[in-house]
Amino acid sequence: MIETLRAPGRARARRSYWRLRPLKGIGYATPVAVMVAVFFVLPLGLVFWMSANRWRLLGSPTFNFPDNYTRIPENQLFLDSIVFTLKYTAIVTVVLSAVAMGLALLVQEERRGTGFLRTVYFLPGAVGFAAAGLLFYGFYAQDGPLDDLLQATGLVDEPVRWLGTPNAALFSTIAMVIWRFAGFNMLILLTGLQAIPMDVYEAARLDGATRRQIFRHITLPLLRPTLALMLVLSVTGSLLAFDQFFIMTRGGPDGSTTSIVMVLYREAFTRFDLGFAAAVSVVLLVALVLLNTLQLRVLLRGE
Repeated sequence: MIETLRAPGRARARRSYWRLRPLKGIGYATPVAVMVAVFFVLPLGLVFWMSANRWRLLGSPTFNFPDNYTRIPENQLFLDSIVFTLKYTAIVTVVLSAVAMGLALLVQEERRGTGFLRTVYFLPGAVGFAAAGLLFYGFYAQDGPLDDLLQATGLVDEPVRWLGTPNAALFSTIAMVIWRFAGFNMLILLTGLQAIPMDVYEAARLDGATRRQIFRHITLPLLRPTLALMLVLSVTGSLLAFDQFFIMTRGGPDGSTTSIVMVLYREAFTRFDLGFAAAVSVVLLVALVLLNTLQLRVLLRGE
C-alpha cells in the first residue's frame, strides 16, 4: 500500500526533473554566453562598425564605407608588411616545427634523465614574451654578452650588428622566438606521440621497418591532428607577430621588420586613424580564418 502511494509522487518528481533539466542547462551556459557576448561578439561588431567610419579618435565618426578598405592597397607600408610577415611566418613555422619535433622525439621514451630534459626544454616557455624580447635585446646589444663571448672565443673580431641590418634583425628575432616556443610546441607534440599505441611500433619493428620508415608511415600519419593544432597555433601567432619586433627592432632598420600588426598599431595609436586600423584588422581576421580553414582541411583530410 505504501509503495502504491509513493509511486505517483516519484512519477511527478521525475517529470518535474525532466521539465527543469533544459532550464538548468541554460543556467549553466548563461555565464559563458554572457562572457562571449561581452568580450568577443560586441568587440567584433564594434570593429566592423569602426571600419565603416572615418574616425580620427577626436571628434564624431562619419560613415565612409568602403573608403577605409579601398585605401588599404594604397598603403605601401602595409603591402611591404604583408610580404615580410609571410616570409617570417614561413621561416618560423618550418624551423619551429622541425626543432619541436626533434625535441619531442628525443624525450619521447621514458629513460633516465628524460624528465629533467623535458623540464629544461619547456622552461623558456614559462618566460613572458615581452621579458624574452628584452632579454635577447640585451644579448644582442652592442658590446653585449653575446659579442663579448664570441670575441673571447675568437669567432668574431668586432661586435656584430645583430639588429642593425634587415636579415640580421629578422634572424636574430627568429632565434628568440624559437628559443621561447620550441619547448611549448614540443609538449604539444609529445602529448600526441604518447597517444600512439606502442603495439604499433613493436609490430612495425617485427616486420623489419627502419626508424625512418616508422617515422614516415606510422608516426606522422597518426600525429596529424596534433600537427594540425601546432601548425595552426604557429601560423596564427606568426601572422599576428608584434611584441618581438616592437621590443627588439621597432620595425627597423628602415622599416624592414615591420609586421602587419605593427602597421595596425601605427595607424591606430600613432596616426589615430581608428577607422583605417579597424579595416586592416578585419582584413587580417578574414585572412586568418580562411588560411586556418584551408590548413585544417589539408592536414586533416581523410581523418
